Amino acid sequence: MSVDIRLVSPLELDAHLPALVDLLRATIAGGSSLGFLPPLAQDAARDYWLAVRRDLQAGTRLLVAAFEDDRVVGSGQLAIPIWPNAHHRAEVQKLFVAGALRGQGVGRRLMTALHDAARERGRSLILLSTRRGGTTEDFYKGLGYREIGVVPGYSVGVAGERYDNVTFYQELSR
Repeated sequence: MSVDIRLVSPLELDAHLPALVDLLRATIAGGSSLGFLPPLAQDAARDYWLAVRRDLQAGTRLLVAAFEDDRVVGSGQLAIPIWPNAHHRAEVQKLFVAGALRGQGVGRRLMTALHDAARERGRSLILLSTRRGGTTEDFYKGLGYREIGVVPGYSVGVAGERYDNVTFYQELSR
């Protein structure tokens, strides 16, 4: 398996929009939350990525994607605050990898690329949050993230069940 990890520009996002829509929908259908509930409609997924494009154009977000033979197989985002007192920090958002490639290091490589992009932009404090319990929490801990705290009942599932959310941070070395 040869997976290439790279930043995606707004124009490249347009070229990969159908694949990103499909991957997001499959990820949500597979049980990941990422702020959505299944089933995620095609139009809703497309609208989401078009909103991401606006943030990419504004410079307030970076998109990193994993490509296998020029096919998108994962992505992650870095939200970049513009406030004067926040030029040292960024937030990882919406990291996900195609189900068939999970556990093969693609997520770790996406995180490395996001950390490198953050450093290149003078960001040294990285924040992120995820659903409490399960593999994502352990994944981030394995990358050296430290838990800040838990918000009980932060999100809801399809049947109205509530899920806790845990927030992490990491100080990046220079």
